[in-house]
Order: sequence, then C-alpha cells, then structure tokens
Amino acid sequence: MKILLLGKNGQVGWELQRSLQPLGELVALDRNSSPLCGDLLQPVALAEAVRAIKPDVIVNAAAYTAVDKAESDADAARTINAEAVGVLAREAKALEAWLVHYSTDYVFDGSGSRTWQESDATGPLSVYGQTKLEGEQAIAKSGARHLVFRTSWVYAARGGNFAKTMLRLAQERDKLAVIDDQWGAPTGAELIADVTAHALRAAMAGEQDLSGIYHLVAGGETTWNRYAQFVLAQARQINPALGITAREVQAVATSAFPTPAKRPNNSRLNTQKLQQSFGLALPDWQVGVQRMLREIL
Repeated sequence: MKILLLGKNGQVGWELQRSLQPLGELVALDRNSSPLCGDLLQPVALAEAVRAIKPDVIVNAAAYTAVDKAESDADAARTINAEAVGVLAREAKALEAWLVHYSTDYVFDGSGSRTWQESDATGPLSVYGQTKLEGEQAIAKSGARHLVFRTSWVYAARGGNFAKTMLRLAQERDKLAVIDDQWGAPTGAELIADVTAHALRAAMAGEQDLSGIYHLVAGGETTWNRYAQFVLAQARQINPALGITAREVQAVATSAFPTPAKRPNNSRLNTQKLQQSFGLALPDWQVGVQRMLREIL
C-alpha cells in the first residue's frame, strides 16, 4: 500500500509520519517539497503530483489554520481549505483511493451546551470555519471514499501551543487572565495520528462501509481557563524549580479579548460514532496533556 501524506511538518503531520509507517510505503510532502508539489496553494500542480505518485491513500494534514488572518486573507484560506481539498478528493476518486482529511469544530456555530454530533446542522462563524466546511462538502460531492475527522483544540509537544504560552506567561506575571466561557477538549496530535492509523486500517479492510465524517477529540471537557490552571498545577509538580510566579488565573469572558474571527463558545464534540465504528476508546484530555508536559518539562 502506498500512502501520500500532505502537511508532513505540521503538528498532526509530524505524528502521522510515525503512525502511518507500519501501514505501507509513505510518501510525505509539504509546501516546500520538490520536484513533486505538496503545496495546497497550487491545486493544479498538486493534482499532477497525486497522479505521478498514484497512492492508495491520500492523507491531508495540511490546512490554512491562521483563524484571524483568514478574515482578511479569505482567498488563500479558501484555496487551501476548500479548492485544493476538492482537487484531492477528485483525484482520489479517479484512483479509487481513500482520502483522509481533518476538519474542525469551527464548522458549528458554538451555541448551546450539548455535544455536537456529526449529523447536526453546521453554521460557521468565521472565514476559517466556512472554508473548512466547504472542504468537507467538496469531499462529499466527489464521491471518493473518505475519512473526515473533525477535531479541536489541537496541541503537540513539538512547536508552539497553549500550554507553552501559559507556562511562559506564568513565569513573567503574577496573575493571568484566561477565557472561561469557551468549552472543548484539548486533543493531542499524537492521539489524532494514532486513531487515524487504526481507523484507516479498519476502513481499508472493507468488512463494512466506514466512509464518512467522524468527531475525534479526547474525552471530557474543560474551558481555556481550567485548562490553564491544570497546566500550571501539573508543571509545579513536575518541575518545582520552573519559577512560576503567577498565583491566580482570572476567569474572563471571550469579550475580554476581541479577535477578528469569532470563536465558537461550545466546541464539545460527540465521539460515540468514532468509538463504536472503530472499537476505540478515547482517553480523557488530561492524560495527553500530562504526557506532553512531562515531555517538554
């Protein structure tokens, strides 16, 4: 089996390079790859690369993820998140290949407090969310066999993340102010990558039709404020010499930090479909965050 991975150096893409290796031959590209094009800003060249590689599976971990910048850079966001995704889907259909793609909780309007199911009506609040939804729709329209994983609050030990930002600020300030009215589940890139490999293997076995959209997040729920408090408490235990000076994490509303793009307040995603379809268990969010903190501290 030959797998084409796009976005190899992103948080999820980096972990996918590890998790997908046991499944077959892996060709991993990013936007700087040459001579084969892995740049989703160049859909025509991207299609040519897919035809040259002739993969059995395309895994797209590339995306335009600058949520606020997308509000003023909608053309680039749409090219990467929607147009190029449609190209990948059509090429996958032509090759009779599987397409794995990652979407987001931002396709919903963030209302209410219950967990969102895959079948719920979408209603993105931002250009980013709208273009990610358009990518999903392009995949569905293509007729290609696909696994689309909607995820949220993604972090990894590699690169920047919310926990690292909190740790830095907590060493510089006596008090932090963190949003406490947005709910979700911090989800590690390594968990996403491992679930992807398990799900892909099951889907390709062909024992049942598993093509579709799935919600993939860690178990449980929290707010950014409570997430920050957990990070700082764990950091003090793991490394008492870290020099954390912040003694208070003040709870504030989203309105305290105005941004160009509106964020959903409710990013809770129901993962029962994924767990039942693939026979998987998703650990509570604290498990992955603790592991990540032990790695970086």
